[in-house]
Amino acid sequence: MKKVIDIINDKRGTAFSFEVLPPLKGTGTQRLFQTIEELSEFGPKYINITTHRSEYVYTEVEGGLLQRQRIRRRPGTIAIAAAIQNKYHTPVIPHIVCSGNTREDLEYMLLDLQFLEISDLLVLRGDKAKEESTFKPTGDGPSHATELIEQINRFNEGFFYDGTPIKVPGRPFNFGVACYPEKHEEAANLENDLVVLKQKVDMGAEYAVTQLFYDNKKYFDFVEKARELNINIPIIPGIKPLAKLSQLTMVPKTFHCDLPSDLYREAIKCKTDEEIKQVGIEWAVEQCRELMRNNAPSLHFYTVSAVDSIKQIAKKIY
Repeated sequence: MKKVIDIINDKRGTAFSFEVLPPLKGTGTQRLFQTIEELSEFGPKYINITTHRSEYVYTEVEGGLLQRQRIRRRPGTIAIAAAIQNKYHTPVIPHIVCSGNTREDLEYMLLDLQFLEISDLLVLRGDKAKEESTFKPTGDGPSHATELIEQINRFNEGFFYDGTPIKVPGRPFNFGVACYPEKHEEAANLENDLVVLKQKVDMGAEYAVTQLFYDNKKYFDFVEKARELNINIPIIPGIKPLAKLSQLTMVPKTFHCDLPSDLYREAIKCKTDEEIKQVGIEWAVEQCRELMRNNAPSLHFYTVSAVDSIKQIAKKIY
């Protein structure tokens, strides 16, 4: 299977890619495969698969006491990645995250991926637990993406996390990372955030995928500042069209991004989800066309609640 960085660096147009979630526990793969098949006509060059940490929920037990239980709502990132690659023969990129994992957990993920001949990763810290005010590692798990990259690099060199040599090293992993045109929510400022991105690049990151954004100027400014720091890897814009009225407040709050004034003025006129969906499609089409004119190496779409919108956008730009 061709390496994802080689696909991204292919100069024959702007690649189309998207991200999917593993199915909820017990729901099967039918809806996931339907999403992939709806978007397959546009020739996706690779597909990302997210991963989600376990959550704690509280249930009432005898005597009115609350009992804490750990629930994993979306199992199977690695299994789903293998299923997609086997069914569609398209390169897959599972997300490997610090969040909720010990170093041993992560090591076994890497081993499983090698057995499945999946060698491209997106390396992330991941979200903090819902019940935590700040990110806390699980056991001896890494606290930052850079620490996880260190572990992957040692694995690529032929060593387990405890220093034990790997008797039969497999194919080394290639990886990309996340970046934030409007800075990570925990970063002191954008300049500091770029320093961290530079560190990831120096450690071997081959490309970066942005958090979603709606203002192309912020993306272009971010890329320019990155180049000034000799961050010369491809920086792939992440796109998520507005599709519901609730996203007007939810998206800026959840993803820490601004809505441009022109987009917001049109969106607040909408009375129904269908109306704002059309506004979101029109905005994203123009956004993508401008990115393509300026030689974005790939457009990466976030599909949650937006599959039909993405299909309509892709029909107009590809």
